[in-house]
Amino acid sequence: MQTSYNGIAVPADGAAIQYVNGKYAVPDNPIIPFIEGDGTGRDIWKASQRVFDAAVEKAYGGKRKVKWFEVLAGEKAYRQTQNWLPEDTVKATVDFRVSIKGPLTTPVGGGIRSLNVALRQLMDLYQCVRPVKYYQGVPSPVKHPEKLDVVIFRENTEDIYAGIEFREGTPEAAKFISFVNDEMLKGGKKKVRLDSGVGVKPISITGSKRLVRAAIKYALDNGRKTVTLVHKGNIQKFTEGAFREWGYEVATQEFRDQTVTERESWILGNLEANPKLTPEENAALIEPGIEFAPKEFGDGIIAEVKSVIAAIGASHGGGKWKQKILVNDRIADSIFQQIILRPDDYSVLATTNLNGDYISDAAAAQVGGLGIAPGANIGDGYAVFEATHGTAPKYADKDVINPGSVMLSGVMLFDFLGWTEAARLIESSMEKTIAQKFVTYDFERGMQGATKAKTSEFATRMIENMG
Repeated sequence: MQTSYNGIAVPADGAAIQYVNGKYAVPDNPIIPFIEGDGTGRDIWKASQRVFDAAVEKAYGGKRKVKWFEVLAGEKAYRQTQNWLPEDTVKATVDFRVSIKGPLTTPVGGGIRSLNVALRQLMDLYQCVRPVKYYQGVPSPVKHPEKLDVVIFRENTEDIYAGIEFREGTPEAAKFISFVNDEMLKGGKKKVRLDSGVGVKPISITGSKRLVRAAIKYALDNGRKTVTLVHKGNIQKFTEGAFREWGYEVATQEFRDQTVTERESWILGNLEANPKLTPEENAALIEPGIEFAPKEFGDGIIAEVKSVIAAIGASHGGGKWKQKILVNDRIADSIFQQIILRPDDYSVLATTNLNGDYISDAAAAQVGGLGIAPGANIGDGYAVFEATHGTAPKYADKDVINPGSVMLSGVMLFDFLGWTEAARLIESSMEKTIAQKFVTYDFERGMQGATKAKTSEFATRMIENMG
């Protein structure tokens, strides 16, 4: 471990977080790297750090203290090192394991296509965790925003974000298209147009299963009752559809005692309602119209019914399945409708990368927008907590932006460290400050009788509301 990174000395009075046998060992004076972020990130970080330190002091009376350590990325890094993401920054986030960052600019016209994506891939931060819940008083476009309380687990390293693509008109694109057309699609009617830009969408069994595994573990640890696999498998059967199948395999093979699938719940529920039900009758209930389907399809459903009853009839039957975590799946476009019409039916969503990107922002809109949406990128032994919004450069250094996203990401960070007392102080003081209608401009314009506060003033009021 180095004594300085990017020429910035490591705090001498701090200690590194360790990761041993799958568990974090957190000292009372952990060194936590931070990237303040570009644009509005500067104002947001100043306000957030004050709140974090006040909460830790209030919760632990000086027995614990975070030793913040700035590392460089984005515009600030480029000005000082001519590198958007210096190697020392990556080393520091690896060496100290847990870090937090503000929004970063995506370089235009070259360099790393996305600093966020780069960090995720370099550290294998395969879980993008986005909790979405409502805080009383926050302006919302829906009638009952309080009904939405979900945690989204988005696969973070694969899918189209793998960055494997070739520009139209380049030799690489021509070679790729030629291979697909002349080899993989030879003799068929499908062809890729020669003037296409092309990309690759890898979704692996390894990446999918570890993501769903993390989502189910979270549900078990936090008393969540459902885990929903979100996919577009009706169209993309061997990528999105495979994600769904692999997700169910994790549930039924690795968490058999703690989970029940939606179809299993139908079979067991039908049998409870009528214990004399035959497998054929049960099959007809879970697949209406089965009599019109090909015989082999019907036989498959009947075999499924028999298999479920034989495998878990004793352990999950008699209503015991109702105490298990329900694992179901929904088509990606449907889930956008579902979280508006039936938000309280969903608790944990496990998604592929692109679908998770879309749905997490859409869900955040129902509870106040990205200004108050936290996020975490988590791997095995590493975690980077982050603001989920952009840099909004036109508001930079004006002390006006909502710091909620970074502050609530800090809540996630402290929960992750096991410093739950500090986490609850931050969250409760934010709720109290919003309830007092003392808010930044984005909330003030949608709240009747609100007082417009500066970023720094909002932080000060939060500290006062810690009591």
